[in-house]
Amino acid sequence: MPLPFLEGFDVTIASLQQQTLASPAIFAGLGLHTGQHVRVAVRPAAAWSGIVFVRTDVTDLDNRVPVSGEAVVQTQLGTVIGNADKVTVSTIEHLMAALCALGIDNAVVELDGPEVPIMDGSSEPFVQLLDRAGRRRQDAPRRYIEITAPIEVVDGDKRASLTPADGFEVAFEIAFASSAIGRQRVDLHMNEAAFRKELSNCRTFGFLHEVEALRRIGLARGGSMDNAVVIDGDRVLNPEGLRRRDEFVRHKALDAIGDLYVLGAPIIGRFEGILAGHGLNNAVVRELMARPDAWRIRVPAEETVMDMARAG
Repeated sequence: MPLPFLEGFDVTIASLQQQTLASPAIFAGLGLHTGQHVRVAVRPAAAWSGIVFVRTDVTDLDNRVPVSGEAVVQTQLGTVIGNADKVTVSTIEHLMAALCALGIDNAVVELDGPEVPIMDGSSEPFVQLLDRAGRRRQDAPRRYIEITAPIEVVDGDKRASLTPADGFEVAFEIAFASSAIGRQRVDLHMNEAAFRKELSNCRTFGFLHEVEALRRIGLARGGSMDNAVVIDGDRVLNPEGLRRRDEFVRHKALDAIGDLYVLGAPIIGRFEGILAGHGLNNAVVRELMARPDAWRIRVPAEETVMDMARAG
C-alpha cells in the first residue's frame, strides 16, 4: 500500500527497491569546459554501491571517485568531484540529475577523460541513453532522505534551503539584467514523469561576453551553440531559439536535482534556490550532513510490510 509521504511519486515496486541498469549505456562527446573528447560507459552495479565514477585513463593513482557530498571539490560553473589522490571528474550534474530522476541508485560510470560530455547541454540525452539501457530492480530496499527540520544557507542575496515536505519539491528563482532572461521562477512537485516533461530538455546557458575570460582560465573550451544557450546582451543567439520561454530557470532546477543527488539517496523534502548555483547547492548539502537532527533515513519497503502486517 502507498505510504502518505510517497504520494506524488511514481509509487511502484521500483520506487521501494533499489535499481541499477539492465545493460551498459555507452556514449561519447566533448567536455564543456575541457573541450576534450571523452568516451563513457555507465554500467550496472551491485546494491548499496551508490554512484561511482572511474577514470579509466588514470593508471598510476586511485582512479575511483565515489559520489558523496564530501567528494565535491569545486563548484565554479559546474560540479567537480575528487578523491584523496586528487583524481577528479567534472560537470557531473546533468548525468546525476538523470540518474536521480530515473531512480538509478547504483551505477559505475567509466570515462576515459576528466569531464562528463556535455551532449546538448541538458539531461535529455542521458535520459534517452538510460532508457535504452533499461533498469533492473535489485533485492534491496531503497532509502530516502527525509528532511525533518529546515536547513538554509545564505550568501548575500543568494539563498538555498531544504524544508520538510510530503514528497520531493523543487523551486528556483533567478534574475538577470538581460531582458532575454529577466526574472524567472519555477516551482514543481518532482518525480520521474515531471522531470521528463518539465526539466530534462532544458539546456545550460552562458553570456557571449564571458566566453573569452572563461577560456583564459581553462573553462568553456568545448562550449558552443550546439551545447548551450548563448546570450549576447538582450538576444539569444541560437538560431533555433529557446525550447521553453523559461528554459533558463528550469535548467537551474535541473542542476539542483543533480547537485542534491550527491547525498546518495532521493530526498523527501522541498528544495528552494534563489539566485543560487552549484556552490550554494553543495553548501546546503554539506549543512544538511552537519545537521543529523534535520533529517532521517526512511525505508518505505520495510514500512509498507509493517503497514500490511498491521492491516492484516
